Order: sequence, then structure tokens, then C-alpha cells
Amino acid sequence: MIVVTGSVTAREDSLAEISKLSLEHVHRSRKEPGCISHAVHLDCENPLRLVFIEQWADRAALSAHFAVPASRDFVRALQPLAAAPSTIEIYDATRLESL
Repeated sequence: MIVVTGSVTAREDSLAEISKLSLEHVHRSRKEPGCISHAVHLDCENPLRLVFIEQWADRAALSAHFAVPASRDFVRALQPLAAAPSTIEIYDATRLESL
């Protein structure tokens, strides 16, 4: 499984727009083949920072997600609304056990 974490910090005047765009992106991404989960959360310590947590079946599914024009459009739309550069980290994860 592939795990993706990312974040974007909004300006005060752009939080509503970034939140709207982020939820649209999450809802669209959940319908893509290989998407196990895709969510966006507000950071409790910085309410202008949105954090994304995603799980994908494999690297091919994630690559296909990145190739979707709407995914690229989402990233482009965030750039002028963000207070700082966005982050993304990609992990190859193996579930060890369920507690």
C-alpha cells in the first residue's frame, strides 16, 4: 500500500476557497481505481493548515491519480491561494498488524 501525506497552508482570506477545492478533490479522488482512502483535515494547532492523508493500493494507482487532469488542476489552483509552498510525502507501507 502507498500512503501519501501532504499539507497546504492557506492565507486567512483564502481558507474558504482552499477548503472547498480540497473537499472537491478528495471526493473526486475517492472514486478513482486503487484509492483506498483520501481525506483532508484541519490542523488543530494551525487552523489555516489543511492536511491530506491518502492510501492507494499501489504505486501504479497513485501514478494514475497524479496523471488525472483534475488532480493537476487542483495543485495549480492552490498555488496562488497558499501562504507557503505545499508539502507532499509518499511512503511504501506494509501493515504489520491491527490492534
